Amino acid sequence: MVKINRVYTGGGDGGESSLVDGSRRSKADLRFDVVGACDEVNSWLGTVLMEFNRLPEHDDGGERTGVNRVRTVASEALSRVQNELFDLGAELACPPENLPDYMSLISEAQTDVLVEEMDAWLVDLPELTSFILPTGSPPVACMHVARTVARRLERSVVQLGESEGEGAVRPSILVYINRLSDWLFVLGRWVSHVLNEEETLWVPLGKRPAEQGVAHRVAQMRTNDEDFSSL
Repeated sequence: MVKINRVYTGGGDGGESSLVDGSRRSKADLRFDVVGACDEVNSWLGTVLMEFNRLPEHDDGGERTGVNRVRTVASEALSRVQNELFDLGAELACPPENLPDYMSLISEAQTDVLVEEMDAWLVDLPELTSFILPTGSPPVACMHVARTVARRLERSVVQLGESEGEGAVRPSILVYINRLSDWLFVLGRWVSHVLNEEETLWVPLGKRPAEQGVAHRVAQMRTNDEDFSSL
């Protein structure tokens, strides 16, 4: 059982910190980069959960029945993944050869659940005709951020493996993180679908009208303000 009686120790004041096995490394070490990125993904998932709880259950048209549906599904799924990311972070904070015997490790079982959930959500989703811009309602926009941080975590894990050599990271970890980013993308799409929100599709440059910018709009607003002040 973990017991934390004091958060500050002073042990990292010199720019070093301890791994799970007790060894000391510079805080600039790649392994700490990986652990930090894992923690960052987890923190964004907490933000996503917060935004789900803030969704209004009613609008001018009456009750938003989809809100409770996405809260139920997403809250259960995200809470599970948050725990898995803690498991993952603990493992990444230690060279594989020094992992404690008592530590339970992420396996194909957790990855398989992510895939099963994606398949279930995709049944309800329309086929994409373009890439999606990373925007939307607050929980969906935050999931896009979490997705990109998960990709950074994946790149950091690859970099760690290339730096420390074969065996520095278990291959199943990389598979899990790769699926997690896809999972967040599909979940965000499913949430938008259930909430009847339009996805913002990317329009390639060649298909967009000539860009005028917004300077003319700002000038018009200033003119309107001046006209109003003169009344």
